[in-house]
Amino acid sequence: MKDKLYIGIDNGTSGTIGFIYNNESVFVKTPVRKEQNYTKKKGNISRIVVEQLADIFADVIGKYDTENALCLIERPMVNPTRFKATISAIRALEATLIVLEWMGVPHAYIDSKEWQKELLPIGIKGSPELKKASMDIGIRLFPQHKELIEKHKDADGMLIAEFARRKY
Repeated sequence: MKDKLYIGIDNGTSGTIGFIYNNESVFVKTPVRKEQNYTKKKGNISRIVVEQLADIFADVIGKYDTENALCLIERPMVNPTRFKATISAIRALEATLIVLEWMGVPHAYIDSKEWQKELLPIGIKGSPELKKASMDIGIRLFPQHKELIEKHKDADGMLIAEFARRKY
């Protein structure tokens, strides 16, 4: 059986991406930029920098020289009561999908509860507690990425990749 590259994407402009290949891993923050929004009311939006995202994927896929990859993307939050956040999540997903499809990386979606149930302690509820548990477990499993995990305050991208490694 060929070695497999597992990729976990914590979708969104504040997300992370984890890559696991055998005993090696790469953990990066999703590259974003801010720009003026497209509405009449003055404000900014965050957008994924597609060129940088493609470079990250090209570097990792090229380094491990594998065509045997599996990418799990956390399903974006879609909530009509949180319109701005929903639009941001959908825009981020579309940019990410363009890169994955352009690079020929197979992908599937996963709900956050599915990977969290597998990797986080039972009974954790609420965003602050989930983030803390993600950070703690991420540092325990991937101490080499402690600095970014602590800076970002969670290890979701790495943990999604780890879930993929364990299940597929």
